[in-house]
This record gives sequence, C-alpha cells and structure tokens, in this order.
Amino acid sequence: MKFLTLFLILLNLVITLPKAKSDGSYGDYDDHSTSTSGVLRFDVYKDVCPEVEDIIFSWIQEAVMEDSRMAASLLRLHFHDCFGCDGSVLLDDTNSFVGEKTAAPNLNSLRGFEVIDAIKSELETFCPETVSCADILAIAARDSVFLSGGPSWEVQMGRRDSLSASKTAANNNIPGPNSTFSQLLSKFENLGLNLKDLVALSGAHTMGMARCSTFSARLQGSAAAASSPPAFIESLQQLCSVSTSASGGNNVLAQLDLVTPATFDNQYYINLVSGEGLLPSDQVLVTGDDQARDIVTTYAQDPFVFFEDFQSSMLKMGSIGAITGTNGEIRRDCRRVN
Repeated sequence: MKFLTLFLILLNLVITLPKAKSDGSYGDYDDHSTSTSGVLRFDVYKDVCPEVEDIIFSWIQEAVMEDSRMAASLLRLHFHDCFGCDGSVLLDDTNSFVGEKTAAPNLNSLRGFEVIDAIKSELETFCPETVSCADILAIAARDSVFLSGGPSWEVQMGRRDSLSASKTAANNNIPGPNSTFSQLLSKFENLGLNLKDLVALSGAHTMGMARCSTFSARLQGSAAAASSPPAFIESLQQLCSVSTSASGGNNVLAQLDLVTPATFDNQYYINLVSGEGLLPSDQVLVTGDDQARDIVTTYAQDPFVFFEDFQSSMLKMGSIGAITGTNGEIRRDCRRVN
C-alpha cells in the first residue's frame, strides 16, 4: 500500500533507539510491566496482521490533516490510558462499573474516540480479533507525534485489553493540572518512572489546548504567577475573563504553547524557562526542583536530546500495567468488552 511505503521511508529518518533484545522485547523496560505472562514485542503483528501500522497511520494522517489539534488529543488518550496501558480509558460506562471517561482529569477533556473507533473497525475487517485497542492507542500516539514534526520510534506491541475500568483509579493516578512538583514526582515514581521521565513526558504539552479552569491558579497571584512575565499573565487573564457560558470563562481554551501550538518541538521547555508554562503543573518543573530545572534547560537548548529522551520515556511508559499473554481480551469494539 502507498501509505506503508511512505511510512517505511519516513521511519528511516528517525533517531536510533537502544538495541532491542533478541526476542524483540525492549531492554529493561519489561521490568516495569505488571503483566503476568508474556512481554511486549516489536514484531507481534508481522505475520498475523502485517497491515496494522499502515492502516493506523493512514487514519491518523487523515485525522490530523482535518484537525491539527487531533494529534495532541490522540497522544493524550494514550497518556491517560497508560497509567495502566490496557485500553480501559476507551470503555463506556456499564451497569457493572463506572468507566474513566467521567473522571476529573478526563471529563470534557479527552477526545479522539471516534478516530480510534474508525481504526478498530477497519482492523476488524482485515484481521478480526487480532489487534488490541491498547496497541492502537500506542501506535496512534507515535504517529501523532511524528506527523506533527516530532520523532518516531518502533512501538512495542502485544498489549491485551482490560475487561473493566475504574473512575476511582483514574482520579487517583492521573496527575492534575494543579499538582505540586512533589505530587507529580510521587505519582510517576509509583509507576516505575523517574525524574527524567517526568520532565520528558511533560513535553507532550508542546501541543494541544487547556481550559481556563485548569490553570486558574496561574491567574490568582500564586507563586508560579509571580515568576512569570506580567504581560503573559495579563494575556491569560484577559482570555479567561470572557463570559461565554454560565461558568464565565472557565471553558475558554488556551494553547499550551502559544508559539508553535500544533508542532511537536522543544518550545514547551523554552516557554518554561521564560516563565510561560500554561498549567501550574508545567511551571513547577522549573520552580519546584533544581534537578528538574536543569533537565528543562537542557531540553530548551537541544531539541535532539529532548526527542531521544521522549522516545525512551514513551516506551517505558507504554509498558505500565500492560496486560499480555492470555489475560484480558482483544476487544472487537473498543468501547465495550466482548
């Protein structure tokens, strides 16, 4: 297919990753998976569904061309699934459980579910009950970054889908936009991620948007606001004062990166150094810890270091809570269990 040819050509341009093991698994990252059998691999679908990456790439390309914001949305879906990378974020509520879509970090925030539905539908035609929804999210996130100007990497696959979801777990495990530095680091370390992973993965905020309600603390004389340029804070105050609904300006959207909002680059870190991080949880990477600030400065100065670290941290994050082997299932519909 033409998209497969294009994709293989583009992959030749990416930064080389650490060497995979002979069995196709990726270095020590297997240690962070909570799966009870099996490991994530690079070649899972080579024989059983060789079209998988071609199909996903074509859908993501079309979605991003229609709406450049969709790249950030699909990347975020994978992030919010990957405090347990099991496709649970995609499940609708049922009589037996309340899913994650209405959790505080996700409500009126996550989007892109229809794109995942379309991908799953086509994959079920080509290779029924073969490709998991969790793997679709991981591949879609990679393609979204690449199509926005960022790096690419070979995605580990072999995840299976969960049989349930938990609103409570999503509320407890996904860091909020007003998190302090210690809260952020604690949540990441609880999942086997470290300080560098925290700073590198936060770079996903180089794309996308956030509602005024998520960064209102930046506008109310907080310590983070005191370290930011007055003109920046004033511009946000003006934006969020617009009365567009019963909740005032809380639902107004602001770009996470005003300079290059639809491009995956290191501008996010340049913004942090100048005090122009949008979310309180962004700016604390500079104001909350000396080591974190040093990493931010490195990424602001060298985008290639950021790209390389982001790739590695994405692979590491992508193994968290992965269900493999005979556990879970391969859903036929990502919104519900079989």
